[in-house]
Amino acid sequence: MPDQLIKPVAVLRTPLGEKFGVPRQSGLAPDLKCRLEFFPEYSSREAFRELEGFSHLWLIWGFSLVEPGKWRPTVRPPRLGGNKKVGVFASRSPFRPNPLGLSCVRLERVSFSRGTAVLEISGADLANGTPVYDVKPYIPYADSIPQAIGGWADSAPEGRLSVSVPDSVASRLSPEDLAALKEILAQDPRPPYQSDPERVYTFGFAGLQIGFRVSGDSLTVLDQPEN
Repeated sequence: MPDQLIKPVAVLRTPLGEKFGVPRQSGLAPDLKCRLEFFPEYSSREAFRELEGFSHLWLIWGFSLVEPGKWRPTVRPPRLGGNKKVGVFASRSPFRPNPLGLSCVRLERVSFSRGTAVLEISGADLANGTPVYDVKPYIPYADSIPQAIGGWADSAPEGRLSVSVPDSVASRLSPEDLAALKEILAQDPRPPYQSDPERVYTFGFAGLQIGFRVSGDSLTVLDQPEN
């Protein structure tokens, strides 16, 4: 079959500027608000007719932060501690022959501004600037399969961390972004094989560099230095 070129129709805008800190699955941080900004050629109002009748959407997107051509036949999912290998097609690893992702997000609002269509969404597991190739409505009777079996990921991850955020950080975030940050950190974004309580982890969020430590079941965000 001949190769087929696909072009992004939109780009995602989110407080998360890098891979570290991005939720491992969509829906795990429902307070995380994002904007999906469509390119002008795909922003016709007609293309979005009846979309607001759906509460959730499927996004088909690209792993833009992964070096092209670096796919692997086996991967080590973080869920399995980074020690056990599974086949790439039995995983959601970004290191795939075609680096495409699939996420289910909540649709909050559809708007149009200066020739650009914008979908306000929540619960995405994507980094800022991620290209989105297509949007499809989530159809409950067809897309929800209660009796489905999830293989090695059949149950939700156990345990959540208690999160402490100092005023020096909380005061520089909107209430919405602060709630999203706490959701992300409670899920422990560290690699599963790292547990040094003195190690400081950092990632960019909403224009700030967030640093934190984890000791046992408690995560403490470090003070934000003054400008």
